[in-house]
Amino acid sequence: MSDTYKELYEEQLKKNRELVERIAALEQESEMLNFRLERIHSNPLWKCTKGIRDMMIKTGRLKQRIKGLGGPKGFVDKVIYKLKERKAKRNYGKRSFPDDQTVKAQAQTVWNYMPVISILVPLYNTPSSYLKQMAESVLAQTYGKWELCLADGSDEEHGYVGEYARSLAEKDGRVKYRKLEVNKGISGNTNECLRLATGDYIALFDHDDILHPSVLYEYVKVINEQDADYIYCDEATFKNNNIDKMITLHFKPDYAVDNLRANNYICHFSCFKRTLLEDMELFRTKYDGSQDHDMILRLTDRAKHIVHVPKLMYYWRSHAGSVASDISAKSYAIEAAVGAVSDHLRTHGYKNFEISSTRAFETIFRIKYELVGHPRISIVIPNKDHTDDLKRCIDSIINRSTYDNYEIIIVENNSETMEIEEYYKSLKRDNIKIIRYIGSFNYSRIVNYGAEYADGQYLLLLNNDTQVITPTWMEELLMYAQRKDVGAVGAKLLYPDKSIQHAGVVIGLGAHRTAGHTHYGKAYDNLGYMGRLCYAQDVTAVTGACLMVKKYLYNKLGGLDDHFAISLNDVDFCLKLRQKGYLNVFTPFAELYHYESVSRGLDTDGEKAERYNRESERFREKWAKELAAGDPYYNPNFSLDRSDYAVKI
Repeated sequence: MSDTYKELYEEQLKKNRELVERIAALEQESEMLNFRLERIHSNPLWKCTKGIRDMMIKTGRLKQRIKGLGGPKGFVDKVIYKLKERKAKRNYGKRSFPDDQTVKAQAQTVWNYMPVISILVPLYNTPSSYLKQMAESVLAQTYGKWELCLADGSDEEHGYVGEYARSLAEKDGRVKYRKLEVNKGISGNTNECLRLATGDYIALFDHDDILHPSVLYEYVKVINEQDADYIYCDEATFKNNNIDKMITLHFKPDYAVDNLRANNYICHFSCFKRTLLEDMELFRTKYDGSQDHDMILRLTDRAKHIVHVPKLMYYWRSHAGSVASDISAKSYAIEAAVGAVSDHLRTHGYKNFEISSTRAFETIFRIKYELVGHPRISIVIPNKDHTDDLKRCIDSIINRSTYDNYEIIIVENNSETMEIEEYYKSLKRDNIKIIRYIGSFNYSRIVNYGAEYADGQYLLLLNNDTQVITPTWMEELLMYAQRKDVGAVGAKLLYPDKSIQHAGVVIGLGAHRTAGHTHYGKAYDNLGYMGRLCYAQDVTAVTGACLMVKKYLYNKLGGLDDHFAISLNDVDFCLKLRQKGYLNVFTPFAELYHYESVSRGLDTDGEKAERYNRESERFREKWAKELAAGDPYYNPNFSLDRSDYAVKI
């Protein structure tokens, strides 16, 4: 052994001995601390004060909640609202059932098209009370042209299932029953139900759930009025055999492909035109556990008129062993869901994507798309003075970003300090341009001017009062902006205290009924309504504080409308994109801090308030039709006075 290696060997031995001695000392210290802890816990005084300690912990948590809700007033407002909401929830249960007069009117309604709807219910060892409630909810439908197709895979110990089903079939010719020789699982049994069906439309119904009496009436209505070929409604989970004992109300958005890829939000009560199944299986057994997600992805791809009925009309029972109760009861569903989404993405030509579970739920996914090429991104940042804010923004881009093919275009507008000019001089980098816009402040014109100097294939509009958090923020935005069907992509923006500033924009939300941010002010670790803060999704608009779009698309639409000099220009631009058939996407996986409106101040008083009112009025006039129709991604059962997906009172 050479002297050099010998020295290194002895040095390593010395470090190892020191490490062993340190570990031994820590173990001794740990034993001493455990001994002291045991003495404290065995002390009578410790035991007597347990109630006080618990109260102090709860008080601390309550203080944190009050702080998160905007202080005592916000906390009181929240409590009052929750009490009202609890009362309002009852209106979505049996109180929402039609009275005798309405039942009669709906039953006598004659449509131009009166399709037979085949309701498929695979049976397997169904508890008798669940079975009866399920069947009675079908028999109670106000629209009468249906057939109930029951395929029974129950074992010998549950013979009552077949006895009850046969008795139903004898009493009502619309009920069709078949006892299966072997249980084929949920997919196989449902496919056997389909063999019994003769209807024009197919509907899928679980054997332990309940339908609203008017759900088929509402579906036939949209079939006639909107030529619907795929239909779904809102749903609730309930417990204790009582639909008024609701656990969760799931008010869904209209069809949103990115939401559906990440999360089977459509779920129940799916009904579709039989012709959509041409040359296709209904359920594929290899996706048992998430066979409905697989089926919905395939059929909505084929459908021409997907219609969401925004009414709570399906009641999903939560009990031991059901997915509604716990996904771990059917852990294979996670793997099946990943397989179903993967198959769908490959069908659409996507390659080398990654799918992983999120903190919201095992079957709510994060999808990472492969980046195509290495395109240049032009980051356009308007600025007036505020050296510290701009420096913080620029430094975070340079020091934290992992994507390297970008340029920064600072659009200088009427700065007055020497400090900012000195800072500009210090920015001597090949990928930083400083251009000067001469004229009064008009955000839209300034950004459009900056875009003219962009060499990149993609524009990234960015406020000077932002700071990068996620190193891969540009990649996360780019993976969506590259898609042919996507217009604008927006990031998750946080205040310095990590509360949420932006997580997508809803039109019609807020006091001015123009547009507002959802989940505004929520804590950073909040999952969002039904997990919405945990997956990328389609939205009507995203904020221009951080917005990526293809440059050619930006130019094609004429950039930002300079009639919206200060506000709503970003929402207006996103609506123009949607008008052209593009999707706008919000991703929570690109995070930045946003020190909102530091540069120009908030539009809350005086001249600024008047200006905002004028632009709001212009926006309402320009987009009156869209505002009247409501935001397709924000259910009409939600309040427009709140940003937290609160139920409308």
